[in-house]
Amino acid sequence: MRLAVLADTHVPRRARDLPPRAWRVVEAADAVLHAGDVVELALLDELRRRGGRVWAVLGNNDRALRGVLPERLELDLDGVTVAMVHDSGPAQGRRARLRRWFPAARVVVFGHSHVPVLEDDGDLLLLNPGSPTDRRRMPSFTVAVLHLEAGHPRAELVDLGQERATSTTR
Repeated sequence: MRLAVLADTHVPRRARDLPPRAWRVVEAADAVLHAGDVVELALLDELRRRGGRVWAVLGNNDRALRGVLPERLELDLDGVTVAMVHDSGPAQGRRARLRRWFPAARVVVFGHSHVPVLEDDGDLLLLNPGSPTDRRRMPSFTVAVLHLEAGHPRAELVDLGQERATSTTR
């Protein structure tokens, strides 16, 4: 199973749409995980249309999606327990904290910081895909791909470059 992993898209506040390279990652996936700050339901609908099944959690900017999305989510996907939360808290102590929150998880997907993270100690894979629309101080916009094969997870960060497709004026 190949999952496109997104977070902090902020569409349409930070950008009118996802960059074309992000859409290609979505379209090549079997399903999509979104770790919050979707902002509007329309993006989730478009992700479903172009990427199949979508699982998402509530981010701090998802006011319009309160009551629609859960704050935390745990899924069994191809024999791998995948958990999702938007804000994992401070970097210091993150791994132990996420292990407490999700004791059965093999993978935890999170967002909020816009800083890509891919760390796998063989017990817990931590994955923050960064942001495809608001790179902040990062050199590039990013998303991730999570591969689940025979019960084993493997992830990769996808560098989308420095330009986004359509930005909004702030």
